[in-house]
Amino acid sequence: MSVTQAATGTPVDMSLSELKGHLDAGSDLFVVDVRNRDEFAAWRLESRGSLPTINVPYFEIIEEGMTLLENGAQKSGDGGEDDVVESIVAYARKHWRDVLPTDKTILTVCAHGGTSDLVARALRSLGYTAVNLAAGMAAWGDFYDVRSVTLDDGTHIFQVNRPARGCLSYVVASDGEAVVIDPLRHIEHYTRLAEEHGLRITRVLDTHGHADHISGGVALARQLGVPYHLHPYDAIHPLDVLPATIAYEPLHDGQELRFGRATVRAVHVPGHTLGNIVFVLNDAVAFTGDSIFIESVARPDLGGRGETWAPLHYRSLRRLLDLPGDTIIMPGHFSSPAEADERGLYARTLAELLETNEGLRMVERGEEAFVAYLLGSLPRFPEQYVDIKRVNAGLLQPDEDTASELELGRNICALSQAYKE
Repeated sequence: MSVTQAATGTPVDMSLSELKGHLDAGSDLFVVDVRNRDEFAAWRLESRGSLPTINVPYFEIIEEGMTLLENGAQKSGDGGEDDVVESIVAYARKHWRDVLPTDKTILTVCAHGGTSDLVARALRSLGYTAVNLAAGMAAWGDFYDVRSVTLDDGTHIFQVNRPARGCLSYVVASDGEAVVIDPLRHIEHYTRLAEEHGLRITRVLDTHGHADHISGGVALARQLGVPYHLHPYDAIHPLDVLPATIAYEPLHDGQELRFGRATVRAVHVPGHTLGNIVFVLNDAVAFTGDSIFIESVARPDLGGRGETWAPLHYRSLRRLLDLPGDTIIMPGHFSSPAEADERGLYARTLAELLETNEGLRMVERGEEAFVAYLLGSLPRFPEQYVDIKRVNAGLLQPDEDTASELELGRNICALSQAYKE
């Protein structure tokens, strides 16, 4: 399990892929997160099952721990880093004796893995089984996972998941040709996947102008020399009302794009954005982007016109409900790891979602009831989403640090009922 080994052979670090395995399994971990409270509130580790977690900022631990040492608590350090570890030990003895489990692995977490390593060292000195998330939450935020499924007609679907953000994207392949749907910012994952599976990417598609994450669509298409497709309504920033400066080929309702022996058909479903598109693959799978999710439906207010777009959203979802019940829905986001199926895929048939998805059930109650439900379920509006849309329209060019900061935290594209604790 470890990247580094202590002298005793006890694991001291946990890798990102190992963490993903624990979270998928429902988790046998107890998390001590020492980031600042606002960072913890924005996003945290989530599991398919229970994941007990405590959050105490590192500076608070050190400040009180040092005071305890000065006031006579046991001190065995030789100065410097050793004293820091001893201050954490003093804090843990006072506050965590009846909190931390002795029958679970304790995972310590901070932004970049440095301060949490000191916390893990302190806890191990007290006899706990403690490991550190070596690369920290910053690296977890950029971690990608891939799951795949093969349809009866031989079409391969690779679901590319960025679990910390709850963002999903897709590589869909037939006879060696592939399209990429909603690629995320780190485009090397898609080129590497294509190379590993002997695929030639022929088109890059975005379901809409994204607000929660920086699209990799334009960059990926440019690198590969292939078309990038977007509905023209989303090539205008909805708040600035400025045209995009990116190169794209316009999509229209009913348009069919072929690759290998497969076809995706564009279905225009305005509501989340004015240019929102669902891509229907071989009349069997619907890549719903930001329209239908597993537990919810998309919010209509990220363009600043929630009351105007909510009725559009109702009519679009009403149209999607006319798809066959056995259509497999593959969304652009998830709100909880528990939404994955036994294969680790975020996918359900439309018929299944009609039984469990509150937003879709509200559609069946009519436009007035749905709009009232929609507008009454809006989560907070993240201010950074305005700039992310500017980036995706080519109106801003952030450096890597700024891009990472804009994307910090999980997406908030679904209605608030999907985020209930």
